[in-house]
Amino acid sequence: MARHLDLQLLRTFVTIAEAESFTRAAAHLGLSQPAVSLQIRKLESLLERRLFDRGHGGVALTVQGGDLLPQARRLLALNDEVLAGLRETEVEGDVRLGAPEDLATTHLPRIIGRFAQAHPRVRLSVVCDFTANLMTALAQGRLDVALVKREPAPGGSPEGVFTERLVWVARDAYQFTKRPLPLVIAPSPDAYRSRALAALQAGEVSFRDAFVSPSLAGQQAAVRAGLGVAAVPATLAPADLGIDTGVLPYLGEVEIALLFARGRQTGAAELLARDVREVMSR
Repeated sequence: MARHLDLQLLRTFVTIAEAESFTRAAAHLGLSQPAVSLQIRKLESLLERRLFDRGHGGVALTVQGGDLLPQARRLLALNDEVLAGLRETEVEGDVRLGAPEDLATTHLPRIIGRFAQAHPRVRLSVVCDFTANLMTALAQGRLDVALVKREPAPGGSPEGVFTERLVWVARDAYQFTKRPLPLVIAPSPDAYRSRALAALQAGEVSFRDAFVSPSLAGQQAAVRAGLGVAAVPATLAPADLGIDTGVLPYLGEVEIALLFARGRQTGAAELLARDVREVMSR
């Protein structure tokens, strides 16, 4: 007759091994010490092996117990992983995600594809907008989760996903020296616009709006047409455009943070946030 391992017995075994005490293990498991001892006797009988040496100095694993411990941990980990996965697939409802356009075009397809496949019962909707508008939507409860651009918090923050260095780009290098500097820029409010204008004003560089568009694709097209200079994330700087090497003021970094709406940290929103972090941190 086939014998089957009882995972509860294995969990008790691992707890005793880690606590090095039947008494401490019983307290951790919420059982009486006689109940814990009975479970170990059952496991030893099933395996036909003595797993612990009990002495005045405490409890120690036998050689056979030491061999079993890593295998028991693997079985328990697999059990917990399977149960967690089943719970996740049962999540359903609606979740609303907000993101700036540049992040939406680069990272969002992978995030949406991964999330939709893993959680088919969750209805995901996405809004692309400026950070200021996304923050308003969060505050008003029109979004559940949002990726936003902001100034890096000193020492980092739990909401931070990553930091993005900004650079100046232009079709031709001589455009970095033109005054007033022709800017290809997003309308207000926009985090990159604010950073660009603050840097130019601090560096006392005169400028003018040469082309204004909320679309990242539109801004890049304008730069390629030679209309002016733009501030973009270094990771998104097109290979066919030149990057300023120190003519213009340093733009620094912005932080990409993941925020929840107050009271909207639901199971579906938590799972989406986890996928966002895993995809964007690669």
